[in-house]
Amino acid sequence: MALSSTPYKIVFDISDIERNVYAQEKLTVARHPSETETRLLARILAYALFYHEQLQFGRGLSDADEAALWQIDYTNAIEHWIDVGQPDVERVQKASRRAPRYSLIVYGNSRMWKSKALPELATLTNVHVYELPEQELAEIAGLLERNMQLSITISDGVLYLSFAEHSFTLAITELL
Repeated sequence: MALSSTPYKIVFDISDIERNVYAQEKLTVARHPSETETRLLARILAYALFYHEQLQFGRGLSDADEAALWQIDYTNAIEHWIDVGQPDVERVQKASRRAPRYSLIVYGNSRMWKSKALPELATLTNVHVYELPEQELAEIAGLLERNMQLSITISDGVLYLSFAEHSFTLAITELL
């Protein structure tokens, strides 16, 4: 028997100072049985970083031809493809051809991935790569709950996250 996804219910208060975006969202995010809490957290933070009223979670791990998140317009065209993790260069190239904008949130021990992939991706003009700090991400992932209220403020490349009695500051590094 196949394992089913675990739902996480999240209420977001998002304030993105640079983009002048202020929103409150109620989401149910499915965690695939093979997905780590760190990857789930990276997807949640990517949702806040790239928030748009048409942004939605893709099937990601369940379907290799879908993004972790994507913004799809009213004609069903992909406007922004967003991945998390350390995908191979071929996946990034293929996905970047399907959307005018491609963003990647890299997390984890990425030194080797960056040295191999970034030089090859540098020629792609619609590809943007950002990195979240490994240690802070792992610490926060261990505190995730199935029902949460998150407050996220983004300003000057820094993400301020608070929930329950916890507060964190995550520097977002733009790699490409």
